[in-house]
Amino acid sequence: MDAKNANKKEPTNKPKQSDQMFKPKTNEELNEENPKRQNRRQATEEQVNNPFHGVKLVQILERLVDYYGWEYLHERVKIRCFKYNPTMKSSLGFLRKTDWARKHVEDLYLDMLDEKGL
Repeated sequence: MDAKNANKKEPTNKPKQSDQMFKPKTNEELNEENPKRQNRRQATEEQVNNPFHGVKLVQILERLVDYYGWEYLHERVKIRCFKYNPTMKSSLGFLRKTDWARKHVEDLYLDMLDEKGL
């Protein structure tokens, strides 16, 4: 191997985090991985069953864009930041300020989870 090729990184076939399923781990599984975690307050059954529990708005939007794309998002939720030069930053800023748009995006996220069977 010569000096030019020594600094090149080999491509990995590791799936991105967004490619993985969104199934949350149970408290027992998490406690086995990290025994110190047992001292923390455990999530209730209602929280574990809530699809938005522990999921940030940025993660919701990333998953929607990966699954549907910006064009479909604009068709379903008619906001300019999904159509004209869509970026995560502009979309997140608008969704955080506008309750009706955030509600539509959350409903679309639930529809996506239903389609995937999660």
